[in-house]
Amino acid sequence: MVRELVAALAARGDAHAYRLYCRTPAAIEGLDERFSWVAVDRPDPLWHVATARRANRECDVFLSTNSYLTAWLLRIPTAVMVYDLIPFVPGAQAQSRAARIERATLGRAVKRADALLCISEATRRDLVARRPAAAGKATVVPLAAHPRFARERSEDELAGVRTRLGLPDSFVLSVGTLEPRKNLARLVEAYAGLPAEVRDAHPLVLAGPKGWEIDRLLAELAAQDTDVRVLGFVEDEDLAALYSLCTVFAYPSLYEGFGLPVLEALAAGAPTITSSVSSLPEVGGDAAVYVDPLQVSEIRGALEELLRSPERRAQLAARGRERAAGYSWDRTAGVVLDALEAISRS
Repeated sequence: MVRELVAALAARGDAHAYRLYCRTPAAIEGLDERFSWVAVDRPDPLWHVATARRANRECDVFLSTNSYLTAWLLRIPTAVMVYDLIPFVPGAQAQSRAARIERATLGRAVKRADALLCISEATRRDLVARRPAAAGKATVVPLAAHPRFARERSEDELAGVRTRLGLPDSFVLSVGTLEPRKNLARLVEAYAGLPAEVRDAHPLVLAGPKGWEIDRLLAELAAQDTDVRVLGFVEDEDLAALYSLCTVFAYPSLYEGFGLPVLEALAAGAPTITSSVSSLPEVGGDAAVYVDPLQVSEIRGALEELLRSPERRAQLAARGRERAAGYSWDRTAGVVLDALEAISRS
């Protein structure tokens, strides 16, 4: 998210200077003399202390994109990105260490921040429900899919990716970090319950890096005794091609602050099944099929319906592209910049 936001800010051509505090500078195309990297070589939590001290001397306003802790130490106007409330949502399967840190740091960050930038209305709603003091300064800043996901690819390009990754002619795709929150065990159980001829024609392919509790998850997948192909991490261009190649995209996550893979899939024209919870209906609108992520039978039914209906898939593909076109990183950057300018004047 931060990479795309910085690139979009660079493309806007405003007169502001940007100091990018980091651990290691990143390669982001399009940055000019307005942007300077500031590498802070400190371990956590000292990184936040050192960064805040420097920013207090060097900046007029600060956007904290990676932690609530930095905001505690800042004396200049501060905006904090709020991605989700996973640690506070029962059943959302938060990673325990990260959850402890966020529970310990969110409250004081809400009090200290001048603006709270939430990546969806669902996240804003969850934040205000748990921290009512956030209501007057919480703003929705929707994310967007990178243009690569909407780009039309030639048959030769798609065939090359299919061959290199060993993909079948038709497949069900699921994307995301392999962790409990993505609800992959129920997805695989639902897939395993499909009629054999449907499974034979449309293998299930999982793409994404390994996350926490991966050994337990892989054991659960193996216990289903069905053909599931785990690709692991794939590069961005290959991921975009995967969305274009798949017959159905399935993303029955238990909770998402935004659900960027859903928007990426819609942009690529992938007929999409996702969950009827958190931010996912907000992102997908009328361009996706929704299921209760806790009900295996609903996931299975949605899979079978779409896999047996080319007409319904074509309808969803067209709606998805239209829906995704309403989001852009330029719009996101504009909302962020407006918020930063507003608090700098307050």
